[in-house]
Amino acid sequence: MVVCGYIGKISIKNIDHEKLSLANSSMICRGPDNTSKFNYRQENYNFSFIFNRLKIIDLSDNANQPMSSNDHSATVMFNGEIYNHLELRNELIKKGVKFFTKNSDTEVVLNGIKFFGKSFVDKLRGQFSICYFDHNLNKVLLISDRLNQKPLYYTFENGTFSFSSNLKSLLKAIEHFSLEDKYIQEYLMYGIVSSPNTIFKNISKMSPAQVVEVDLLGSQFKVSKNIYWRPESFLDDKQFIEDEFFELFNEAVNLRKIADVPVANFLSGGIDSTSIIKNIADKNEQVNSFSVVFDEKKYNEQKWSREVAKKYETNHFEINASKKIDMFQVNEALQSLDEPYSDPSVVPSYMVSNEVSKYYKVAISGDGGDELLGGYERTKISLKNRGEISNLVSKIYNFYPGFLGTGNYFLTKSNDIDLLYRSFFKDEKFFRLLNLDKINNDEIINIDTSIDLYKAITLQDYKYYLPEMMMFKIDRTSMFSSVEVRSPFVDHKLVEYILSTKLDRKMQKINKNVLKNYLLEDFNEEFVNRKKRGFVFDLESWVFSNIKYIESVLRDGIYFSNIPKTLIPMLSIYKSRINANRIWRLFVLEQYLKSV
Repeated sequence: MVVCGYIGKISIKNIDHEKLSLANSSMICRGPDNTSKFNYRQENYNFSFIFNRLKIIDLSDNANQPMSSNDHSATVMFNGEIYNHLELRNELIKKGVKFFTKNSDTEVVLNGIKFFGKSFVDKLRGQFSICYFDHNLNKVLLISDRLNQKPLYYTFENGTFSFSSNLKSLLKAIEHFSLEDKYIQEYLMYGIVSSPNTIFKNISKMSPAQVVEVDLLGSQFKVSKNIYWRPESFLDDKQFIEDEFFELFNEAVNLRKIADVPVANFLSGGIDSTSIIKNIADKNEQVNSFSVVFDEKKYNEQKWSREVAKKYETNHFEINASKKIDMFQVNEALQSLDEPYSDPSVVPSYMVSNEVSKYYKVAISGDGGDELLGGYERTKISLKNRGEISNLVSKIYNFYPGFLGTGNYFLTKSNDIDLLYRSFFKDEKFFRLLNLDKINNDEIINIDTSIDLYKAITLQDYKYYLPEMMMFKIDRTSMFSSVEVRSPFVDHKLVEYILSTKLDRKMQKINKNVLKNYLLEDFNEEFVNRKKRGFVFDLESWVFSNIKYIESVLRDGIYFSNIPKTLIPMLSIYKSRINANRIWRLFVLEQYLKSV
């Protein structure tokens, strides 16, 4: 069961159902297979839930949501996929629980929480955001998955509790909202706003692996929060055994192929997506692959994706992004975001999901492989020894002119690992060019120096980069096109295994050697050891060829009408990718604010 989204209200007041329906109609998704409503009154409260379903598991109407238990004591809305739902269903049946659907994972969530309580979440293997209402106890549970693959937002306002899987829809459902300058500044510094915050006052985003429990007590709401899964709790020094790793990897891929509709695969031509396709093809199963290609040589991996498609005889599709990226396509991609998010890879990500949606509802991706196996260049740089001379070089940062770039290259020479690692995400020089005061949000990225540095960096990626940036982008761009993306490398069993094993820099985890060795069965050294490329497009050319339009958007903007008049012309003199990213960051925020 995957959905485009859901929205709900619980209030001591009468609920404006027409307004809530209008808010739901603005949900960022296309073509849900079914929309269902649930209006209810109990004691002092009115309830209204609306659910947009994309049918993937159990296509019958019996699996529609909101779903209530047979005795009407509980109701659930659930966005995502429980990959081990058949195993959990059998476990519940053995305990005497009766099911009324054929194989709905939603009913497994409903009956599982009803039978075991909120601890049932520990058994779930998947991506999900859950709203569970216990009618007898007058209690609501909001539950997010371990790595925030499925966002969920909520707010309390004058005796009303509102929540939604989509922030823009939530804004249309509530009476008032206003911007929070502190978190707009966090966006300008980092390019995102990290959970549990949003750029709006008093509107929260669920954190990874969080349970928010709301007790309905007359005109009051008693709220408690807890985290049920912490990656650091799995740190250990067990021996890394390749067969055990691939057993978990194979299981993660197999689980993500389960669907009552056909499944596609994203293929970048890189190590991660190729490893998944090899795993499937080696079982003599047909693979349907989709690649984004570019005319610009430095961004194009067509050679490699075609080699993979040919080797495994996939049913292959290509989308030439360079021929399609115009203002319309960019604005379409930005519409998929219900929070400001500055990574320009959102554009090709949206384009590939949109193309997939013409043929499929489900796609498997290689996202999460770099976090799992040390694939990022920043990880390698952070692990290098830094001495007094290097630390001295980092001091040059203070004198580096901001219009030339971030100056973060100098910070990567620092002995301060927090300063070094944050430099890959922060743009403090840009902040100063905007004449803004420095904010103190460094605590969102902190490296634990009491443990092995590689594992400390890996933990930070699982606490910040993967859930706050990667998973958000993947979910929003795919849901906008009514496609569910499944990522085997994000399987929490794989994550726990890697964190629990010894570091072996030469053979296994860093540089993804375990996967490279796996692919050497089918490809040469050039294929597996080529330099990694990000999933991006020619942002410099796009920004500077559309600079007059962008300037007009900013000049008439909601937030940036008072930015220094010389800023954009100054950034346009030195036409670098960094300055293009800065202008893009401003443009994205203004386009977002105009849409809410």
